[in-house]
Amino acid sequence: MTDLFGAAGLDEGAPRPLAEAIRPAKLNEVVGQDHLIGPDGPLGRMLAQGELSSIVLWGPPGVGKTTIAQLLAEGTGLHFEALSAVFSGVKDLRAVFDKAEARRSTGQGTLLFVDEIHRFNKAQQDGFLPFVERGVITLIGATTENPSFELNGALLSRCQVLVLKALDEAALERLLARAEAYKQRQLDLSPDARAYLLDLAGGDGRYFLGLVEDLFRIKTTKPLEIQDLKNWLSKRAPAYDKSGEGHYNLISALHKAVRGSDPDGSLYWFARMLKGGEDPLFLGRRLVRMASEDIGLADPTALMIAGEAVRTYERLGSPEGELALAHAVVHLATAPKSNAVYNAFKAAMVAAEGSGDLAPPKHILNAPTGMMKDQGYGEGYIYDHDTEHGFSGQNYFPDGVKRQKFYDPKGEGREKSIREKLAYLEDLRVRLQKARGETT
Repeated sequence: MTDLFGAAGLDEGAPRPLAEAIRPAKLNEVVGQDHLIGPDGPLGRMLAQGELSSIVLWGPPGVGKTTIAQLLAEGTGLHFEALSAVFSGVKDLRAVFDKAEARRSTGQGTLLFVDEIHRFNKAQQDGFLPFVERGVITLIGATTENPSFELNGALLSRCQVLVLKALDEAALERLLARAEAYKQRQLDLSPDARAYLLDLAGGDGRYFLGLVEDLFRIKTTKPLEIQDLKNWLSKRAPAYDKSGEGHYNLISALHKAVRGSDPDGSLYWFARMLKGGEDPLFLGRRLVRMASEDIGLADPTALMIAGEAVRTYERLGSPEGELALAHAVVHLATAPKSNAVYNAFKAAMVAAEGSGDLAPPKHILNAPTGMMKDQGYGEGYIYDHDTEHGFSGQNYFPDGVKRQKFYDPKGEGREKSIREKLAYLEDLRVRLQKARGETT
């Protein structure tokens, strides 16, 4: 197997990080990715057949992307080349492609592993295409970002996207056991401290082994407790990219928890985004949107509370103003739900686009001049307040356009009474228009 430690010019006996020292030597030693490397997994099948296609490995940090690429090269007899898109440019790519062409002429294939492949721009990504198509290289790209957002469609069409999972507790336990076997001693941790250590990792095996390595350096005469770990180990900030997929995933989770009337789940995702450094005003704007889209007239106060929460935050700032936003989160989550106004607005926009040139009927046009009166502006208009029912039932759609129903209240919260009123008015409209000899 290609040894990255040795490739860096360091002696085999030199001290090395724990994560490097216990790096898997075989694919079946990779933890937490059995769905990919098992006999029925895509990578397991590729190795069994001795044929490897180009791949994009998509997953969070520290779950084995680099290791898997190295082991695939070894398992298929390909020369392993590694690049980081963060530090490489066109010149580096050309050098790799030239070497791969020369190697191919001697019957040796090349596996090119590109870490953070999404950092390459469109032109650089396009540069891979001819070499992948001709089989000069087998490309394995690694990314923490959603490939469908970050990679060119042309490149994606030539690669199989495989999703790696964050390491669960069982996978981390296997890593810890491997580390303890390598060190030939066990970490002296209380059961609670051991569980806390696993939780600190956040599914990142590399980060986890760094924590374990730190703990091996501690000399203690009694088992370490949670407080000891809190004193000696730093808990990293939650992984959260305010402009990337994590941003959209978490705001989607918050929106759906609110829509699903789960105040506890809503508060959790709200807090996760704040802890990740999200702009509270962005969250406020989204709360205002939720109040309109998912609650609407079922609870008209929801929009007012969401708007006032935003204004309160603007006045108070963090952290005091965040409580007002949390207030709005709980109100929206517990409010009756209706997307009737949202649906009505979309339907009205479609109808307006299809008949945008039609003028209003003349009876509802003002006639401020004599000429306009002569043209029939305002003729036949019935002032609703002067009618017996306070409702004329006149037509407000353009002439020749059949009356359409956009708003259909769901019957939740205040919309129950609105639904009843609209049904009454629709019946009354038909009766009044019939009495006036109008067509409905």
